[in-house]
Amino acid sequence: MHSATPVPVEILPENAPFSAEQRSWLNGFFAGLLSPGNNPSGVTTLDAGDAARLAGDTAAGEEDAPWHDPSMELAERMKLAEGKPLQRRMFAAMAQQDCGQCGYLCATYSAAVAEKREPRLNLCSPGGKETFRMLKTLAVELDAAGAAPAVEVAAPAIVDANAEPSRENPAQVAYLSRRRLNKGKSEKHTYHIEFDLSGSGLSYVPGDSFGIYPRNDPRLADAIIALLGARPDAQVNGKDLHRCLVEDCALGPAPDSLFQLFSYMSGGETRRKAQALASGEDPDGDLERLDILGALHKFSGLRPGAEAFVEALDPLQPRLYSISSSPRLDPALLTLTVDTVRYRIGQRERLGVASTYLGERITDGEPVGAFIQKAHAFALPADPNTPVIMVGPGTGVAPFRAFLQDRAAADAPGRNWLFFGHQHRESDFFYEEEFEDLRARGKLQRLTLAWSRDSGQKIYVQDRMRETGADLWRWFAEGAHFYICGDAKRMAKDVERALVDIATQHGAMTTENAVAWVAALKKAQRFQADVY
Repeated sequence: MHSATPVPVEILPENAPFSAEQRSWLNGFFAGLLSPGNNPSGVTTLDAGDAARLAGDTAAGEEDAPWHDPSMELAERMKLAEGKPLQRRMFAAMAQQDCGQCGYLCATYSAAVAEKREPRLNLCSPGGKETFRMLKTLAVELDAAGAAPAVEVAAPAIVDANAEPSRENPAQVAYLSRRRLNKGKSEKHTYHIEFDLSGSGLSYVPGDSFGIYPRNDPRLADAIIALLGARPDAQVNGKDLHRCLVEDCALGPAPDSLFQLFSYMSGGETRRKAQALASGEDPDGDLERLDILGALHKFSGLRPGAEAFVEALDPLQPRLYSISSSPRLDPALLTLTVDTVRYRIGQRERLGVASTYLGERITDGEPVGAFIQKAHAFALPADPNTPVIMVGPGTGVAPFRAFLQDRAAADAPGRNWLFFGHQHRESDFFYEEEFEDLRARGKLQRLTLAWSRDSGQKIYVQDRMRETGADLWRWFAEGAHFYICGDAKRMAKDVERALVDIATQHGAMTTENAVAWVAALKKAQRFQADVY
C-alpha cells in the first residue's frame, strides 16, 4: 500500500506543455480532485497514492482503480482492491491490458461477470490461470450472495451467421504472403505478414488490432493422441479427434479441469497430486512443464476417453496483433509484424501457437477466421496538424508503421518522430527502407534509433529519450501526442519513467509534479499506450 504522506504540489505550472485551454481544464480537474472536500486539510497536495491512481487510470470512468496497471502482479492488485465491492475486485483480477482478446475491456468484462451477463470466467488470456482462479474464488462469494453459479469454462457462443463479423462470428480472410524482416544472422525470426480482406466485410483504421483464430501444430496433436492411445479419427463434437485438437483446443498450460479429470480416474498418491494441481498447488515443483503433453506424460498411466479429454480442455482463444498498415493505401490489404515465439522448458521446445502458425505453417491462400478489434484510446489525433511522438521497439513498431503510412497518404502536415530499437542495426532494423523513404519525403521528421547489442553498453529507447529530452520537451510544449507500443512489464514502465525524468530536468518540476504531468497527459488523451 502507498504512503498517504502529502507532498505539496503546484498544479500544472506555467511551463507544462499544454495549451491555455488544456491547462485551464486540467487545473480545474486537479483542483476538484484536491479540493477541501477530498482533502480535509485544505492544502493543495498530491500524495504518492494520488499519483499512482492518476497514472494508472486508463479505463474510461475508472478514476479509482490504482490496480489498472499491467506491470503489477496479481497479489499487489488484489491488495489495492481490498475492501472494494465485488465487481471492483473482479476488475483487479484481470490482466489490466485492455487487450480486447476476451471481447471486452478489463472493467467491462469484470462488470459482465459480476452482473451474471457473462458466465465464462476463463476469457482473460493474458491473465491465464491466475486470473481464472481468482475469478473462481470471487465467483463463490458472488454465488453466496444468492446469484446462480457461474459457468467456469468458455463455451462457444451461438451467433447468427448473417451477423456482422466479430470475435464470436469471425470473417474468413485469405493469407497472402510473409517475408522475414530480420537479415543475416539475427537471433530473431520476425515476419511481415499480409492478408487479403476482399469480400470479408472487415474494415479498420490505424490503431486497431487484428484478431485471428490460429491452429495448433499438427505434430503436437499427433503426440497427444499417441499418449492417449486414441484413434486420430475418433469422433468428438462432430469432428475427428486430430482436427478437433488442431482447430478447437488450447494445448498450452494444462487447465485445472484436466487435473480434476485425472483425479477422478486415479487413487492414492496419484489422485492426491492431481487434486493438488487442480487447486493451484505444485506438489512436485514441475508445474511450469505441465502443458497438455507434459500433463499426459506425468500421468501416463491414465488414458481418458477422447470425448472426456477434449471436454476437460480450454477452447483455443483468438490472438490479437497490432495492425501495421493503413487502409488509405489499400483497403483490402492488412499487414502484421509478428515475432515467432520458440523457447525451451526442460528438454522440450515450446512454440507460440499463433506466431509459428503465421510464420511457419500457414500456406498461401489459406482462409483464416479473423475479426477487427477496435482500438480503445489508441488512435491518431483528430487534428492532422498535431505533432506525434511514437515509441515502438521491436514489433512494437507495427502500429506506428500504420500511423506513418496514414499520415503520409493523407498529406497530414503534423510532424512525426519515431523511436525504434532492437538488438542489432545490421540485422534487426525493420522497415528501414520505408522509414528512410518517409524521411526523404519529409513525412518522418525524426527517426531515433537504439541498438542494445551493437556495443558494450546496452542502449534502449528510453535512454535515447533522455538524450533528446530538451527536444522532446519542446515537442510536448507544441502540443505533441505521445504513443508507446510493446512490452507492458518493462519497456512501457521504463519509458514512462524517462518522461518523468525529462519533465523534472527540462520542465523544472519536482518528481511529484512530473508524475502529475504524465497523468495529466493521459487524462487529455495525449499519452496513449498499446501494451501487452
